[in-house]
Amino acid sequence: MKQFRNSFEQIKIAQHLLYWTVLIVPVSIVIGSLVSLFLWLLDMASEARWNHLWLIYFLPLAGLFITYLYKTWGKNSDIGNNLILDEIHKPGGGIPARMTPLVLISTLVTHLFGGSAGREGTAVQMGGSISALFSRWYQLKHNDKRILLMCGMAAGFGAVFGTPIAGAIFALEVLSAGRIKYDALLPCFIASLLADFTCAAYGIQHTRYIIAFSGVIEPTKHWISFLTFDYLLLFKVVVGGIAFGLAGFLFSETSHFIKDSSGKYIQNKWLIPVAGGIVILAISHLLGTFDYLGLGVTNPKGGVSIVSAFSEGGATSWSWFWKLLLTAITLGTGFKGGEVTPLFFIGATLGNVLATVAGAPVDLFAGLGFIAVFAGATNTPIACTLMGVELFGSHNIMYYAVACFTAYYFSGHSGIYGSQRIAVSKFHHSLDQEDTIGDRKRRGRIEE
Repeated sequence: MKQFRNSFEQIKIAQHLLYWTVLIVPVSIVIGSLVSLFLWLLDMASEARWNHLWLIYFLPLAGLFITYLYKTWGKNSDIGNNLILDEIHKPGGGIPARMTPLVLISTLVTHLFGGSAGREGTAVQMGGSISALFSRWYQLKHNDKRILLMCGMAAGFGAVFGTPIAGAIFALEVLSAGRIKYDALLPCFIASLLADFTCAAYGIQHTRYIIAFSGVIEPTKHWISFLTFDYLLLFKVVVGGIAFGLAGFLFSETSHFIKDSSGKYIQNKWLIPVAGGIVILAISHLLGTFDYLGLGVTNPKGGVSIVSAFSEGGATSWSWFWKLLLTAITLGTGFKGGEVTPLFFIGATLGNVLATVAGAPVDLFAGLGFIAVFAGATNTPIACTLMGVELFGSHNIMYYAVACFTAYYFSGHSGIYGSQRIAVSKFHHSLDQEDTIGDRKRRGRIEE
């Protein structure tokens, strides 16, 4: 009888899940509430900037203010998302609770005055900071603390984009490129789902994107499906996936280069954000448009945006490049926000251009670029495929997977998160050293 009780592991599993549910519920509600507050304030800041464009001329001063905030009260908060990844991999100095108000205020300031940035970084940092605070209150040991930190990342990501499934998988997948551990699978899903529900309960509505194209074929016989499948379109998607991966690589490398170069060549650190703000304004004036400032989801002036990229003529040939450059300058010179929404912009506008050249469906390729550039820059192809399903519907899931998986490989051993480990090489199967992207970059090459 004793042996039977010990072998009935489902009871222990149920106890384990109940334990984590009790821990996660208050954490997720707090994170979901903070994300809803952040999104509401972000909308107000973006609207204020569009209505009063003269605010962008204070961008250099805004950079000074952000630098002052982090130098005075930041402690180690300036490391951002990489601090959370480091704490999950190996405990260090901890994640301060002050990270939440600092990144919230600095991101709003960045967007109010015209910096080109996103929102994912802010949500994930708030999620990590709040979960770290709760882990101290709970007095958790390291293994439980790392799971709660992953739950915080999942909650922030799932709530800010309205994609709870992708949020859960992202928190698992982003830790190590090429390897996923499922020890926190259900806790992360519960956290992401509950935070999304909480955010929605406050009345927050996420932008929905429509892909009218459907690759679904419903023949009466299986062999007809084989003959009528559009292999030419599939080939175009593969080529597009390569381009999306290269765009993700270019964004990652450009961001790291600008950050390293600005710290190297500008001795006075206070001048780095001032120089960045001036360069951003200068480029925008030379282009004759402010379409590439701010979040870029919609554009009340009728210019280029993520939403416009899903329609023919909704982007210029170089829209993706200018957003890439301005975002890399913004984040590389000390302004705050996230990389993911700009990656959506880069991918959607690049997809628009590729579709026009290749004679492919514009809305489909904009959607593929939306998720695939993100997949390449973060090394999270599975999460991004699921994000495509949550945002665009499941009809084109095979194209989502082909684009994201291809982009993942062709982005190389790069990524926007320097603390992300490379668990499995993309071309050398014997590699088993879990170096980080930052380690590899500092050594200057991928060891073969």
